[in-house]
Amino acid sequence: MILTIAARELRSLFLSPLAWSILAVSQLILAYVFLIQLELYLQWQPRLAGIDGAPGLTEIVVTPLFRTAAVVLLLVAPLLTMRLVSEERRAGTLPLLLSAPVSMTEIVLGKYAGVTAFLTCLLGLIALMPLSLLVGGTLDFGLFAAGLLGLFLVLASFAAAGLFLSTLTDQPTVAAVSTFGLLLFLWILDWASGTRTQDTSEVLGYLSLLTHYDALLKGVFDTQDVAYYLLFITTFLVLSIRRLDADRLQE
Repeated sequence: MILTIAARELRSLFLSPLAWSILAVSQLILAYVFLIQLELYLQWQPRLAGIDGAPGLTEIVVTPLFRTAAVVLLLVAPLLTMRLVSEERRAGTLPLLLSAPVSMTEIVLGKYAGVTAFLTCLLGLIALMPLSLLVGGTLDFGLFAAGLLGLFLVLASFAAAGLFLSTLTDQPTVAAVSTFGLLLFLWILDWASGTRTQDTSEVLGYLSLLTHYDALLKGVFDTQDVAYYLLFITTFLVLSIRRLDADRLQE
């Protein structure tokens, strides 16, 4: 049943002009960033050739691309998740879904899997840009894989938070704005760490989505960073299930 719901959500996304617009616009922006970083690398290459331990193609081109991709997708992910539940609540079809012989866990995981699959397709298109460099250069595949894993975990976290906030309202616009506000807050949370005490700084740094992503972009694979994202995703999925359970009890 999870796969059936996921396929339905994925199909509805690909039938939506909004989703195709997001694909096109995000690819144009990121392709521009990719070409700018590639031009920068070509300008620096003669000087970098004589420096021991100088940054390579992956550090100069791929890492900034992945960092920019996370910011761009932070802006567009709420547009993909805002209709997951709020649209059904507004259209009056949510009671039919809740009365179906499926559990709340299956509904939530199905919808989550559908939107995550769409974001994974978008991630695949982004990954093709660095891979195209293999035609005339080499990549640090360890750094590339760590950055790609980090971007996937960030996108999966965006989807989980957006799904939960979509369960709280019958207005997709409200869900989108709320999701964007929450994600932006969690993204910039560690900016205030420099003005706080050491203990407070550590807490803010740990709660920030950006802190753990930056570590993966540097090629540092720490299970604590992966565990943070998995815990983040699980928390919001559980909250979504509990919210729909409460709706079912009210029916």
